[in-house]
Amino acid sequence: MSRTIQASTLRKQVAAIIQAAGSSPAEAEQVASNLVLANLSGHDSHGVGMVPRYVDAVAEGGLKPNAAIKVKLDAGAMLAIDGQHGYGQIVGVQAMELGIARAKQHGSCIVSLAESHHLGRIGHFAEMATAQGLVSMHFVNVLSRPVVAPWGGGDGRFGTNPCCIGVPLAGAEPFILDFATSRVAQGKMRVAHNKGERVPPGYLIDEHGAPTNDPGVVVVPQSNGLFGALLTFGEHKGYGMAVACELLGGALTGGGTWHRPADTARTVLNGMLAVLIDPAKLGTKAAFEQEARAFIEWLRQSPPGAGFDAVQIAGEPERRARAAREQGGIWLDDATWGEIAEAAKKVGVTVD
Repeated sequence: MSRTIQASTLRKQVAAIIQAAGSSPAEAEQVASNLVLANLSGHDSHGVGMVPRYVDAVAEGGLKPNAAIKVKLDAGAMLAIDGQHGYGQIVGVQAMELGIARAKQHGSCIVSLAESHHLGRIGHFAEMATAQGLVSMHFVNVLSRPVVAPWGGGDGRFGTNPCCIGVPLAGAEPFILDFATSRVAQGKMRVAHNKGERVPPGYLIDEHGAPTNDPGVVVVPQSNGLFGALLTFGEHKGYGMAVACELLGGALTGGGTWHRPADTARTVLNGMLAVLIDPAKLGTKAAFEQEARAFIEWLRQSPPGAGFDAVQIAGEPERRARAAREQGGIWLDDATWGEIAEAAKKVGVTVD
């Protein structure tokens, strides 16, 4: 049965599963809190629905519970970090904490993170940076079954390769631009498939390269054993951004790029190149704050367009969703909850 669960209850249930899969209590709680925060933020694709895949990845050996980052190069304002296949919700935070400290010390820091398991919602890391008054840029690649087609191509060749930019705004909540370079995140197709929904035109191609609105083509193997693929946003522009994320998040970090046939592994590895900048050290803090505030106010003065209530700033929908879902609970469809319950059974835990 589908259900609505309070965030606090869901955190405990997910933490119990993650701990039973091999994590320490502290790690399990941190991973669970991060996943539930994604659901609260309205990004169910990066939330607790990932738990079954994580449990399988641990069993495969591709996800290592209780792993920590290993600093491979420390050049002050440049850090090369190995995530050692640890939970991205753990090693990603560790890498960002180091990078934030260095950016505040030196004025900027370039953080190269390779070999992390699934990092989850990248906006979380931008929020860490903006909370410390820093600007951050994140370029991420995905080493897993390729689910996105290149512009002009007919099958999946790379991942959803997210890009994220965080900008602190003085006296206001930060600008958090966090998006997959595919038209829509793969996880959202899993959610739609589990709900039995169709998706709008322009999102997908089937296993033959033809347009389709069935999200199942990228979730379950089709009749010929092949999958369909997601399309990039903005046609050739999103495709170009996806390639940039692969080259920066994968090739430049040393984590690697995808250039091999698809496999059935459940492990999802990410590479992330993060650039952190301290406006105070740059010497433009006062002008930055004034001009950023003026521009945001200018945007908000635009009269609402047809079908809209007001102009929004990136990050606002997530903050509204958190407030609503923290109070009203998180709704999970039958299929997603069934997958979570089955994953719990695999590690000897019962959830209800």
